[in-house]
Amino acid sequence: MSQTYLSLTVELPEEESEAAQDLLHEGNALGLEVRDREQPTMPGVRAPAPGEALIVAYFEDRETAEAAQASIAESFPHARHGLEEQPQQDWSEQWKSLIKSVQVGRLWVGPPWEADKAPQDKVRIVIEPKMAFGTGDHPTTSLCLAAVDTFMATRPGATVLDVGTGTGVLAIAAKKLGAGATVGTDNDPTSVELAQENCVDNGTPDIDVSGRELTQVSGTFDLVLANILANTLIELAPLIVAKAHGRLILAGVLAHQRQDVEDAYRKLGCTVLEGAQQGEWVRIDLDKR
Repeated sequence: MSQTYLSLTVELPEEESEAAQDLLHEGNALGLEVRDREQPTMPGVRAPAPGEALIVAYFEDRETAEAAQASIAESFPHARHGLEEQPQQDWSEQWKSLIKSVQVGRLWVGPPWEADKAPQDKVRIVIEPKMAFGTGDHPTTSLCLAAVDTFMATRPGATVLDVGTGTGVLAIAAKKLGAGATVGTDNDPTSVELAQENCVDNGTPDIDVSGRELTQVSGTFDLVLANILANTLIELAPLIVAKAHGRLILAGVLAHQRQDVEDAYRKLGCTVLEGAQQGEWVRIDLDKR
């Protein structure tokens, strides 16, 4: 890494903060600093305006930072944003403090530095977050983990496809809870590499993780998981539905986006089941026979 890095500061309404954070994660931010009413700022640190959140995303190179800025500008046209060159600092320990372990059903999911805290009666999954999204502590991931836990409790041996696998946490959870053939796909090479490492580290090296397109994945699956953004879920709906012959679990959807996503999958023959919600994030459960 050079002696400087790029910081992208984004100011926008608080209700759009989590979606913007997801977009910045997908844009390969090295780390995020979020300032809002739930996180009081330190003395001398600029606080966000009332009703707004301030997000600072860090990038290693200008090309990646500018691409992320363009994505923010397109998705959040009213957001204020700016790029700055910053001297290199050791912010890694602060970043680590933002990643927490979670317990969902039979599962404990957390980063390596919290692994010793895992209860003995839980199925332990250790996730190295690095630059891929999905460590368990985000509402969308927690919602999906709960669905995986419930589904696998009655369907041992079920086949599983995890679309946009990120760190691989959902595929690993399914496998450790008794899934049969398990496949993960992601179009980000960094995520694929990290997910493969996480699979090996968690004793599930037989999970098939790759950057293949969905059209290149053979067969259909009992459980299809897709924790990605709403617009991508709608865009990929025909391909995702084509891989399912049972349950579909969709996440990465804000409450106001639910209807559009559900409609896209209803048109393809899916039955909408009762899902779940955590804060502004919803999980959509579907049946495809």
